[in-house]
Amino acid sequence: MTHIYRVTGMTCNGCKSSVEKALLSVDNVEVVTVDLEHSEAEIRMSKPITSEVLQQALPEKFTISEKEDAALFTPVSEEKDVEKSELRQLFPLFLIFAYIIVASVLLNVSPWNSEAFMLDFMGLFYIVFSFFKLLDLKGFPKSFRMYDPLAKVIPAYAWVYPFVEVALGILFLIRFQISFALILTLVVLGITTFGVIKTLVDKKSIQCACLGTALKLPMTKATFIENSVMIIMAVIMLIKTYN
Repeated sequence: MTHIYRVTGMTCNGCKSSVEKALLSVDNVEVVTVDLEHSEAEIRMSKPITSEVLQQALPEKFTISEKEDAALFTPVSEEKDVEKSELRQLFPLFLIFAYIIVASVLLNVSPWNSEAFMLDFMGLFYIVFSFFKLLDLKGFPKSFRMYDPLAKVIPAYAWVYPFVEVALGILFLIRFQISFALILTLVVLGITTFGVIKTLVDKKSIQCACLGTALKLPMTKATFIENSVMIIMAVIMLIKTYN
């Protein structure tokens, strides 16, 4: 059962994250999708929940009210529309990934060098993704702490993370301290990937911070896949380095 509510008091992505987290804590709430631009929250629930119960879960600055005629059982066609909408939202991520792959191939195509390709890919990945995080250095930590286990425990880590990515990107591109960079990649992305998996398993609807807050991307399996690609490459390179 899906209901659409109007939520007032949201002014930024931090507010959006707070509303989503609060509503997801309510019993019988399965999925929450907050539209900051239209001040709406779409909530999928297993049992009917009153607006009063939802209001109690929210901080005082937010007010929630159900839109008229908004309750519905989600038909199959609508679920497909949601999937298409998510794919459209993820288009910037796929496009950036494609550009990084093409650039890495062109740098190593003549003669072809698979090891150099992976190093360039990882270096460009970090540089490009850190750029988007640095566009909104104030907003990124709030989104990142929503799912990264280490950032939840040590808030300062979320502020440092984009600069860690810059440093790793430079190390890969200039071929300096590669082993250290590979090990740090496994640690950093391993922690983040664990948080992503937990978020997906819990079916929480939150914003992915992989491209910062400049691009509003939902947390999906694509986030897990992009991290997994980097981790697999790091493992392959470490094996080749120590063999």
